[in-house]
Amino acid sequence: MTIGILKEDNVLERRVALTPAGVQTLVSAGHVVYVQHEAGLQTLFPDEEYQKAGAVINYTAQEILNRSEIILKVAPPTEFELALMSKDQALLSFLHLAVSNKKTVEFFLQRQVTSVAYELIEDSRRDLAVLQVMSEIAGQLSIQVAAHYLQSKEGGRGILLGNIPGVAPASVVILGAGTVGRTAARVALGLGAQVTVLDRDMTRLRALHHLFPVVNTATVTEYNVAKAVRHADVVIGGVLLKGERAPHIITEPMVKDMKVGSVIIDVSIDQGGCVETSRPTSLDEPTFTRHGVVHYCVPNMTAAVPRTASVGLTNAILPYLLDLANKGIRDALLSNTGLAVGVCTYDGVCTNEAIARVFDLKAKTLSSLLGDNLHTMRN
Repeated sequence: MTIGILKEDNVLERRVALTPAGVQTLVSAGHVVYVQHEAGLQTLFPDEEYQKAGAVINYTAQEILNRSEIILKVAPPTEFELALMSKDQALLSFLHLAVSNKKTVEFFLQRQVTSVAYELIEDSRRDLAVLQVMSEIAGQLSIQVAAHYLQSKEGGRGILLGNIPGVAPASVVILGAGTVGRTAARVALGLGAQVTVLDRDMTRLRALHHLFPVVNTATVTEYNVAKAVRHADVVIGGVLLKGERAPHIITEPMVKDMKVGSVIIDVSIDQGGCVETSRPTSLDEPTFTRHGVVHYCVPNMTAAVPRTASVGLTNAILPYLLDLANKGIRDALLSNTGLAVGVCTYDGVCTNEAIARVFDLKAKTLSSLLGDNLHTMRN
């Protein structure tokens, strides 16, 4: 099968969809891999490394799209890229269609492209196999970023995120006890911060308590969130609803009540954000201040460490990619339910109910379109 790796069109998207190690694995399995010129430049993977791994270098996105049955990206496709896609092609990328625009979904439907969202792919435990890797990175980064923006020259409170003898530690409040929350809690504790984690799921809170007994835990209620945020120096938003827009757990009045110079890192911004005052920012202009509170809301924050993120992405996606390439798109979707649950559109039809609700589309199950008995779907 032919697989194409596109260079990211956005200069601030520094990750690459597959590393040379991933390319070598595909080539060794008998597949042809096309890599767009300088696709790995910002991750320090030059064209020469891809060529040594067996890839064929192409110089334009059009060449890649014309020659490839499976197309790999990191960021959602541009209109130019969408216009060059065709039936019988599969695109794998972070899509976040529930917070995208209808035009992107309509392109997928009109071109009859099989679109697979990395953020929806599951493993055998129903964990989000690919997104989990990015969440681990984002959890660590969130604390590094928070420590930086707490400095007075960055508009912060001028305090250390950790502590020293005789000085109280910074208060870090984390919304969500999932991968982002657990990782952020571990790093914040390591620096000496006082950590509070809130979640609606008591099972997650119990698990977190067993891992880190010194972490304060609380359930997500309006009262608990308002109280925790009021006293926080740092708030990390790690709320996730699979494939859906994140709810606003922190309201604007709660933000107004926060300390001047405190910092919000809204990791949920790629799904709309869990803080009412959040809006997407970028790596070149990552913050803004609202009501005296510094907001960091970069949807692709892991692109700040593109090499780590690209290697992690390759590790996570390669087993699914091999399945697609070895079996073909239809047979792989029939046999691999974790991959199938990541499908958003197939054969001109929306297969994800959450996306269909957002854009008032009619959804069909993937199993009905494949025309075979697919294992239980998890839309």
